[in-house]
Amino acid sequence: MNYLISGGTGFVGSNLAKRFRQNGHHTFILTRNPGQYQNTKDSTYLHVDELTTDLPTMEGIINLAGESLFGYWTTEKKEKIINSRIQMTEKLVRFIHESHVKPKTFISASAVGYYGISGDLIFTEDTETPGNDFLATVAKKWETAARKAEGDGVRTVLSRFGVILGKQGALPMMALPFRLFCGGTIGNGEQWMSWVHIDDVVEMIMYCLHHPSIQGPVNLTAPTPLQHKDFMNVLANVLHRPYWTKIPAPLFRLGAGEMAQLVADGQFVLPKKLTDHGYQFQHWELRDALKQIYRTK
Repeated sequence: MNYLISGGTGFVGSNLAKRFRQNGHHTFILTRNPGQYQNTKDSTYLHVDELTTDLPTMEGIINLAGESLFGYWTTEKKEKIINSRIQMTEKLVRFIHESHVKPKTFISASAVGYYGISGDLIFTEDTETPGNDFLATVAKKWETAARKAEGDGVRTVLSRFGVILGKQGALPMMALPFRLFCGGTIGNGEQWMSWVHIDDVVEMIMYCLHHPSIQGPVNLTAPTPLQHKDFMNVLANVLHRPYWTKIPAPLFRLGAGEMAQLVADGQFVLPKKLTDHGYQFQHWELRDALKQIYRTK
């Protein structure tokens, strides 16, 4: 079968494409720089301008493309964060609309940032009211654009990612201070971190593809969120490094700007829809997840 992935060379996309190849499927990967990659018998790299109805029928489309959230959030950066997500999503929805044979499933990325920031609320897919900060606004607009595929009768899944742990993404940056023997917490450390291992992210996307009853918002997080201070303590232990510093939240916000909310703030999110549908997590506990990533004892 054929699957189309936008953002297929990124952290999540590359791992997902690998899984498709292992299952004997062909992936068409949209990238801004297809010339940097070599087509193979099971992978074809395309520029977005090559997204036409001349392509083979797609069993499913997975939309992961978007400007990185990392970096100082200037006005220009924030515009890129929003526009890159909306524009690619609109192009994929248009492709779906124009396709003679529609894909069975459209999975479009979003984020748990949809729910906004809270230290005491528990969020599930039943939570309908989004937050009012920048990331919540981005997620809401992103999901609104993706839902237009439902107008063509395509089952649409809005995958709200938590903090994805693996050898890429946010974890190397979180681990760096510990490797330099100066790791600790940011602020009081009571902000919640809704994390998930990259292996589970791939498996949850595959699960959504193969379970037609799953649609709409789906939280892609482990069922065991932790407060920042506990998360960092476990990370220090797995890396066999001291855990002792504390960076005042105002100082961190001064240096990082609005992007600080990625670490200094958070929300307690549970993957209710997937657990209700019987998904079995590979990594429930943070310690085991980190040990698998770092291959430590």
